Amino acid sequence: MNKLLENKLIRLRATEPEDLEHLYKWENDTSLWEQGNANAPYSRFSLKQYLVESKQDLFADKQMRLMVVLKRSEVVIGMVDLYDFDPLHRRAGVGILIDEDYRKQGYALQVLKLLETYAFSFISLHQLYAFVPMNNDASMWLFRKAGYYAAATLNHWLLRGEKYEDVRVWQKIQNFKPPVY
Repeated sequence: MNKLLENKLIRLRATEPEDLEHLYKWENDTSLWEQGNANAPYSRFSLKQYLVESKQDLFADKQMRLMVVLKRSEVVIGMVDLYDFDPLHRRAGVGILIDEDYRKQGYALQVLKLLETYAFSFISLHQLYAFVPMNNDASMWLFRKAGYYAAATLNHWLLRGEKYEDVRVWQKIQNFKPPVY
């Protein structure tokens, strides 16, 4: 087992074919679409293709999804993505989802800490970032608690119905202390 991607309670692991139903549930939950860029449901077939075709290699795919598993029960409780990987500038975006039944128990913060250790020490990324809609207070709190800083606000970034919503960009840069304004 890779101790880099686990702690006492959780383990991050590559996607497996048996994760199909979890992906189908989460990717097709329309209440979550507002937090990202999804605008249509995914079929089981397309998700199965993703599971088969993904190399689980950040350098090859420019993205990587890891499943969040409770070690004591082997129950999958969420997933975390590195996306828009830029090898030249050594940065990647972070997306995280914890199943509704397991939220507000500290798992998301643990996931971010494990992912950061992996990203900064093993694959030598220089920075991680996240785009968080301004109405997502839980994610704002999470990234602040994890040591990210609010680097920018992107005005009218996401179209929600007939209104635009601002997005806050959160960054965590290795060995960098953010400026205090």
